[in-house]
Amino acid sequence: MAEAPDTPDTPDTPDTVDTADTQPYRVLARKYRPSDFSSLIGQEAMVQTLSNAIASGRLAHAFILTGVRGVGKTSTARIIARALNCTGTDGNGEPTANPCGTCENCVAIAEDRHVDVMEMDAASRTGVDDIRELIDGVLYRPVSARYKIYIIDEVHMLSRNAFNALLKTLEEPPEHVKFIFATTEIRRVPVTVLSRCQRFDLRRVKFDVLVNHFARIAETEGATISRGAIGLIARAADGSVRDGLSLLDQAIAHSGPETEINEDIVRDMLGVAERVQVFDLFEQLMAGDIAAALTRFDSMYHAGADPVTILQDLAELTHWLTRLKAAPETAEATPTSDLDLDRGRDVSGRLAMSSLARTWQMLLKGLSEVRSAPSAAQAAEMVLVRIAYTAELPSPAEAIAVLDKAAPTDAPAATPPQPAAPAGASPEVATAAPSADAVGQAAPA
Repeated sequence: MAEAPDTPDTPDTPDTVDTADTQPYRVLARKYRPSDFSSLIGQEAMVQTLSNAIASGRLAHAFILTGVRGVGKTSTARIIARALNCTGTDGNGEPTANPCGTCENCVAIAEDRHVDVMEMDAASRTGVDDIRELIDGVLYRPVSARYKIYIIDEVHMLSRNAFNALLKTLEEPPEHVKFIFATTEIRRVPVTVLSRCQRFDLRRVKFDVLVNHFARIAETEGATISRGAIGLIARAADGSVRDGLSLLDQAIAHSGPETEINEDIVRDMLGVAERVQVFDLFEQLMAGDIAAALTRFDSMYHAGADPVTILQDLAELTHWLTRLKAAPETAEATPTSDLDLDRGRDVSGRLAMSSLARTWQMLLKGLSEVRSAPSAAQAAEMVLVRIAYTAELPSPAEAIAVLDKAAPTDAPAATPPQPAAPAGASPEVATAAPSADAVGQAAPA
């Protein structure tokens, strides 16, 4: 009986590999950039206003978007450009708050190659000549889109002359032109420009919204990450979606494809200390135990925690404990574990408000010192020594109480010194005080 020939295994060649795997890697912040209003998180008020304006045709000729980094200003500008120029799958659509994403205009804008959507970085093109070039192009109608849209990022970087050159066109632009400005420093934009624009303030994204968003992306990417690790990333992001996605990207690369990302990995990556260690250090400082506090700091520092981050964590804890003491209902709404909340109530209940306020001021002053010191660790240690030393000092009320208690209560009142008698005066005249009548008679008329 003849043997059947061996069937060769399918070779692992590029022809059998999924084409998606051969594409260059895109960072998470770009891969999951919002493409429509429904995917823009944390900006519900702005989304509702813009959606209603587009649906009703009440479109301003200029928008200005302001907010901290990474909350979606440029993404919102591109979404508006797509919404205004979307033609739908049949090519006959009107402006819509839900762009199709498949028409020629939507695809070209998403790929940053649409001839009628110009995006300019004002940080690198600040001069009046750049704005005059833009103004010259405003006169011409769009080539293929419904509107010609100018997106100017970091608009506050424009020079004064550039702003002045833009004013007239911004006040009465042609009907086919829309301006969208984005800035992180709205106070540096002249009032004359602000008054000609419809302003939207993009808020920092809330902590729980960031946690849920990052968890969905991690699951989509096939990464295994604990809820606590995501919480650390969301806290470090400080309301910025882009910053958080960059940290999540870094955490996935740091741990490797087969390793679960836990809190220890993220702490090591961020250079932050455990919350319980920050609590312990704070209590040692408030107890005035300088030796124990320095030992704790040394342990945290050699474990990889950055001195500046340690002081920032202490400042954040001081602020939270102050709110917990002054307004418990607002502090309890802050996302934290039940264990931290119970411990926070106990610590804040034992501390005076003056002690917390004093610690906060010293930490703020200490942070600036640590950032500029030749040795950040040594500077941070000296800040901790000052805080621990002042923690033993009495509060103003306690100092007054001690002084009142130490003052004698039954001692006779001291007799005020009398002026010396003039030469030749009798003792009675020298010691007698002048009467009120005598004073009145002696006064000049």
